[in-house]
Amino acid sequence: MEQHYSGGCQCGAVAFEVDVDLDGCVTCNCSRCQPMGVVLAFAPRDKFKLLKGDDNLTEYRFNRKIIAHQFCKTCGVQGFSYGAMPDGSAIAAINVNTLEGVDPRALTPNQFDGRST
Repeated sequence: MEQHYSGGCQCGAVAFEVDVDLDGCVTCNCSRCQPMGVVLAFAPRDKFKLLKGDDNLTEYRFNRKIIAHQFCKTCGVQGFSYGAMPDGSAIAAINVNTLEGVDPRALTPNQFDGRST
């Protein structure tokens, strides 16, 4: 069930709000997600709102360079990424670890084999 969450980075320079369903969250074993330990939930871009910190974000792209990983220039925390679904619709991939009041270890994420893609 979709719920409203607030999130952001460790130092507070970046903050966002998102309406997202955590029931379909995933972990990924790619070379970026696995070492970072992220748990991801996906929301349509119109359900994501960056409240502050646009000027304090930097972007990283790797592999096929289709996902724009956004992270705080100050503390280095990656709260979200921008990408697209296979049908082309814009999404935000939310790092559930950065959502206020959420214990991602209490969730049961699906496993995605990003290493093989």
